[in-house]
Amino acid sequence: MLAQQENALIRSGNKLYKEKKYQGSLQEYSKAVNRAPENAVAQYNQGNAQVRTDKLDEAVNSYAATIAASKKKDIREKGFYNKGVALSRQQKLQESIDAWKNALKLDPNDQEARENLQKALLELKKQQEQQKQKEEEEKKNKKDQKKDKDKEKKDPKQQSKLSQKQVEQLLKALQQKEKEVQDKIQSRNSSSNRQDKDW
Repeated sequence: MLAQQENALIRSGNKLYKEKKYQGSLQEYSKAVNRAPENAVAQYNQGNAQVRTDKLDEAVNSYAATIAASKKKDIREKGFYNKGVALSRQQKLQESIDAWKNALKLDPNDQEARENLQKALLELKKQQEQQKQKEEEEKKNKKDQKKDKDKEKKDPKQQSKLSQKQVEQLLKALQQKEKEVQDKIQSRNSSSNRQDKDW
């Protein structure tokens, strides 16, 4: 009787799922899981509906429950495969890689699992290279900043010495100009004191 109720709920959920009424199908599968948590098919279908409704964390848990509840190799393989899909959508590459590796251990001929695994490995490698490049740039920037700070510490002393020399030279030049101006003024004054002779 209980098994019939579970199966009826699963069938009802499947019908709604095929009609793309994922929220309704999720409710039916959840009822089936609540009645029989050890039902791997109900867990698996619930996980699929959770993925379709963007409940990815819950889907990962449903797939893990599918894997734990089932003794059947094909259901466990599908559980690992879909768990990998849900994890990759969450950008959890390493965990998705592990899930797809487990799927391939159960079914080495699963071409989709192999392709997804390869894509995830390439993406992970790319992320690691970008992270390494970013870290190298940060180290370089820190070194450059340290060099700049060291220069700033050294330069003010040199600049102040240069500034003093420049100031002294400017003062001397200004004094020289002032003396020249004074001399011109005196020479004009002295020449203006002379009266022009009438011839």
